[in-house]
Amino acid sequence: MTKKATPSAATSRLRDAILETADDMRRLGLMDEASHAKITLRQLDRNRAPAPISGEEIRDLREKARLSQAVFARYLNLTVGYVSQLERGAKRPSGPALVLLDLIRRKGIEAIL
Repeated sequence: MTKKATPSAATSRLRDAILETADDMRRLGLMDEASHAKITLRQLDRNRAPAPISGEEIRDLREKARLSQAVFARYLNLTVGYVSQLERGAKRPSGPALVLLDLIRRKGIEAIL
């Protein structure tokens, strides 16, 4: 008989943070009740990593949104220097920055505003 794996402390903290964010979004009217009720870790698709994004594609996303690097950086909670490095291809986005850029690529800048 195999034991069911228990969530690690990191997974539990992540789950709590996601649920807290969803609760805040619902409270602020950014999420409807039906969407809020559907949130589970299973729906977060843990196995799906965002596709890499090139510097040119990042610049195109920013320009399409008609934002300066400074404003774009502010929306993504990044520094202007980091956005510049991403756009030049000197650095590649990873972690939360990559997830947000992928979200913008798929749904538009309105998804994070």
